[in-house]
Amino acid sequence: MARKTYEHLQEKIRRLKTPRIDVWNNKYADREYLIDLSTDEFTCICPKTGLPDFATIKVWYKPGKKCLELKSFKYYLMFYRDIGIFHEHLTNKILDDVVNACQPRWAKVEVVMKPRGGIQTVVAAEYPQSC
Repeated sequence: MARKTYEHLQEKIRRLKTPRIDVWNNKYADREYLIDLSTDEFTCICPKTGLPDFATIKVWYKPGKKCLELKSFKYYLMFYRDIGIFHEHLTNKILDDVVNACQPRWAKVEVVMKPRGGIQTVVAAEYPQSC
């Protein structure tokens, strides 16, 4: 049986069509506060081996006028179950999509991959970029 590879997706990862993350109007947009989202039920595919990768996804953001709707965010994360994606690309793609959906004051995404081959990968990306 031939192994399916996903490496070709990495070249166009920024244009990967992901499900829309819905938002709702923040009635406290005049106040700066922090929202912390996390799930340990995340899976995607290793683009090299085609095997499943398991991770904890953490998202922190300070909302502006919009907040993320959680049901659509869960469906958004489920989309990746069949997607071969490098951990670094995954982290940055999630951050891009969160920022595009709700235009937060600040956001950070951290992906904590379960160890494979004795190595754990943790990738974090932040908006706006810290210098």
